[in-house]
Amino acid sequence: MTFGEQPAYLRVASDLRQKIVSGSLPPHTRLPSQARIREEYGVSDTVALEARKVLMAEGLVEGRSGSGTYVRERPVPRRVARSGYRPTKGASPFRQEQAEEDARGTWESRSEQEEASAEIAKRLGIRPGDRVMRTRYGFRDAGEQMMLSTSWEPLAVTGRSPVMLPEEGPLGGCGVVERMAAIDIVVDNVVEEVGARPGLAEELLALGGVPGHVVLVIERTYYASGLAVETADVVVPADRYRVAYHLPVK
Repeated sequence: MTFGEQPAYLRVASDLRQKIVSGSLPPHTRLPSQARIREEYGVSDTVALEARKVLMAEGLVEGRSGSGTYVRERPVPRRVARSGYRPTKGASPFRQEQAEEDARGTWESRSEQEEASAEIAKRLGIRPGDRVMRTRYGFRDAGEQMMLSTSWEPLAVTGRSPVMLPEEGPLGGCGVVERMAAIDIVVDNVVEEVGARPGLAEELLALGGVPGHVVLVIERTYYASGLAVETADVVVPADRYRVAYHLPVK
């Protein structure tokens, strides 16, 4: 193969991808069979099979048991809005995760104590094995699971206080800033890092994705005078959502 020349299976996949994107192969249309691809493109069965695998890995087509391979519906990406901190006293966890004033949705959560892993300990500036409160959230919008979040708070900070459980007590459901202020901790900084990775099996099951789909992960940490008081991973499906930031200019 000379420099710049694509392997045959990628050339076939590229042509089929273009037909899907252009609408020549609309959603729910059956993808040409392996034999049809072989004949139309003059390639081997192996090349035809690899081309189909590429399209499946990209989430453009899906296999249906006993029926064949079909073009998937391509969702129009929606926004997950983020911003610098704004007061959200009394706001739901759904609103805390989005900057849009009209953000609405439902959620479920579960909190439990655990020992901090090495990674979480590093993010919180504590020792591996120190006790933390882990809270898992599932957020829905119009009935669709659109976001997962897991937060960790060091019990050295919140333990034996009214805000130890993020979703229970007098400030249950309030934001991190408001909850920490109730125990005389002033949050003055929040850092977010955005990355992408293949979704874990349990994440894709919850979010309605297929194996191989990519998710966006927002790693967020709140600080009070350099002390990390909460860190969280917010996970959204990359094929359905875009993360949009609204940041003040000072």
